[in-house]
Amino acid sequence: MPRLTARRRTAALFSSLAAVIGAVVAVSAAVANTDASSDASSPSTSLIATPLPTSTGTGSSSTGSTSAGSSSTGSSSPSASAPAASASATRTSTAHPSPTATSARPAAGSALALLATLPVRAKATGVAYQRTVDFGAAWIDVDENGCDTRNDILARDLTGEVKSGSCTVLRGTLHDVYTGSTMTFVRGEDTSTLVQIDHLVPLADAWATGAQKLTQAQRIALANDPNNLQAVDGKLNESKGDKDASDWEPPNTAYDCTYVARQIEVKATYHLWVTALERDYMTSTLARCPGQTATKRALAVPAGATAAVARYPGPGVAASAGSSTGAASGSSSGTSSSSGSTSKAPAAAPDAGVVHPGAFCAPAGARGHTSAGTSMVCGTTANSPTRARWHSG
Repeated sequence: MPRLTARRRTAALFSSLAAVIGAVVAVSAAVANTDASSDASSPSTSLIATPLPTSTGTGSSSTGSTSAGSSSTGSSSPSASAPAASASATRTSTAHPSPTATSARPAAGSALALLATLPVRAKATGVAYQRTVDFGAAWIDVDENGCDTRNDILARDLTGEVKSGSCTVLRGTLHDVYTGSTMTFVRGEDTSTLVQIDHLVPLADAWATGAQKLTQAQRIALANDPNNLQAVDGKLNESKGDKDASDWEPPNTAYDCTYVARQIEVKATYHLWVTALERDYMTSTLARCPGQTATKRALAVPAGATAAVARYPGPGVAASAGSSTGAASGSSSGTSSSSGSTSKAPAAAPDAGVVHPGAFCAPAGARGHTSAGTSMVCGTTANSPTRARWHSG
């Protein structure tokens, strides 16, 4: 009995142990089945199993999602190239957005609104501009205040200026808006060019974007319009040259918006147009300052500009009798005029009147004199081997 009882106890123990083991196996199997079904529906498995979008345009290239939507180009190129194309388009549109990319309407009175009114065309080609012939000599006293334009702008833009008489600026301090730096102006043959007067809309650009259709008096007014002129660092002005806003903006980014707005004002006032690229760069700049204002002014021709037409009548037009600048039109300077005719014999170079040492000039060989009576000649020098300037001679 005791042995049987022990056997029964042992059997019962083994039976209980087998039951426990069976339960554990059952639970493990259930857990395994649950994990398998969970893995089958998990997002990570779906991402691995889902193929890349095909060229059917069912994926958005800009977001990378797999929701339905057409591509921006509608092309059937392989989807593998879509991300690169999208990145390139995004960089381009961010740097220089087109006007249509902005859904908000520009505020009335803003530079963006005025820019939207300018015609968009390619630059005119075929007839090169000539400074003196097409826009008159530099720095005519168009407002007839007794001071030429250069001295007017220096007096406006310099601080602490010292003058000789009521007009001629001898020295002063320039807080240059193009660079954000401060420099000293000292009048002199070797120092005047350190501070130059920039045309915000370069005359060559104006000529190629509608100024050819202006009257001669209007072009002379444009060349001497204070709103289109700014005293700046001379070397920076030379680096700008004839570039428009698509090629050049001031290194002082704090002035970018004002710079572009002033260009737009000038182009609107004188009925000039912009190129598509120029418009896009202007739009990109003004996107940072949508509240920047700009105003189209009436095209008013100062009396001095009208009077100057007798001396600088324009391309292909003879100067008035008795004028000391009969060669200003270029018809007697030995060069071809805009009509293609060439003078039969060279004549004396035009006398430009009062000029400023170091200022750019044209045509080469022209004569002038300073306000003090020093004789000046237009031509290249060792300090300016590529562009003609007024120098003593």
